[in-house]
Amino acid sequence: MAFIRSMFPRVLFESSTVFKAGYPDDYVIGTISEKYKESHRVWIARTEEGFYALLAVCTHLGCIPRWQEAENKFRCPCHGSGFYSSGINFEGPAPRALERLEIYLSDDGGLMVDKSKKLLYEKGEWEESILQV
Repeated sequence: MAFIRSMFPRVLFESSTVFKAGYPDDYVIGTISEKYKESHRVWIARTEEGFYALLAVCTHLGCIPRWQEAENKFRCPCHGSGFYSSGINFEGPAPRALERLEIYLSDDGGLMVDKSKKLLYEKGEWEESILQV
């Protein structure tokens, strides 16, 4: 039996950590897009300065916060953590800001997000997280 199992190794196939998130013109300045929240757990924000991508996972216990456009904040439904649209935590038990992800332009001008490259506020890495277009 062990021989047969060795012929079929247990391999988990995960989707790529990099995905295309449309084109810059698909986004309105001053908005948070939830288009990739369900499929990739990512929000894309466009500001006057440029674009940034936030990982849609609360830094408290890993729940999925909700974007509350009317209040211009993210709110975690599990324990009430609140985050500004920038991703900085301001209320509740979340110990730190949301994680930003690397975002860059592909050769065809599309937005690319790399979920394997996390940028942390507390390490001063957010300066490099803004994609200026």
